Amino acid sequence: MKGVFNLTTQNTNSFSVQKMIQEKKKRKSAGGITEKIMPYILFLAAAVSVLTTIGIVLTLIFETFLFFDAVSIKEFFTAKKWYPFSETNGSFGILPLVMGTIKVTVIAAIVAVPIGLASAIYLSEYASETARRIIKPILEVLAGIPTIVYGFFALTFVTPILREIIPSLEIFNALSPGIVIGIMITPMIASLSEDAMTSVPNAMREGALALGSTKFEVAIKVVLPAAVSGIIASIVLGISRAIGETMIVAVAGGSTPNLEWNLTGSIQTMTAYIVQVSQGDAGYGTTIYYSIYAVGMTLFVFTLVMNLLAQYITRRFREEY
Repeated sequence: MKGVFNLTTQNTNSFSVQKMIQEKKKRKSAGGITEKIMPYILFLAAAVSVLTTIGIVLTLIFETFLFFDAVSIKEFFTAKKWYPFSETNGSFGILPLVMGTIKVTVIAAIVAVPIGLASAIYLSEYASETARRIIKPILEVLAGIPTIVYGFFALTFVTPILREIIPSLEIFNALSPGIVIGIMITPMIASLSEDAMTSVPNAMREGALALGSTKFEVAIKVVLPAAVSGIIASIVLGISRAIGETMIVAVAGGSTPNLEWNLTGSIQTMTAYIVQVSQGDAGYGTTIYYSIYAVGMTLFVFTLVMNLLAQYITRRFREEY
């Protein structure tokens, strides 16, 4: 009886071992199939992104050529008036739209760069872990607010306050959206700059403190120069974001393109013009319709140059630790 029991136990153990071996082979086979398939799936995902970008660029280029069949390149880049909707004396000089974009971007940079850098210095050099855990999420929430909300904030809150200070300020102006765009891009500059400053080794800070430097001197004379590539890149990316902003200037900036350096009057940026035409002010196939592609191509080149500049600065001035 004991021999039968031992034999039964051995058969059971043998069966269990065989079953485990078969299950392992199945898992190995399934894992092998997954390993073979996953590279193709990941490549497809990457290819979709690349092909989408190429499709957008090719569409811009093709439609822009159709626009330049009706309007000369010289007029587009040198004429000082932008009157596309005029039936008798239409003009397609993009300079007023470029000026409106520059005015808003400069104001935004004046607001965002000092506040963003000051915030980054505080978070990197002075804030406690508790303060950092509170402030960083708040900055991220600020960066995630829809731009249409910023636009109505500029129109209904910032503009009335500014009109109390500047009576000549019009309801639609360059100053209000510029300030609000500066507030919007501040978290980007602050967060990226803080990351760059945090990556500076503590040994550099400790060495400067050992030589008698104050904490502020360490931040300004040691940490900032060491993190300059990341800081400049964050500023350039923030400015690029400001150049491409649409809803804030469309809501609070107005729709009057002009070349004057007047911050109190109505303006129109390149993005705001694209929104205006896209709402149905021009029929398909007209010169006005194709003009949005020419303006979009110009805007694309602007932002592309800014992004390439940020990448160059990052590589050129990167510190190796």
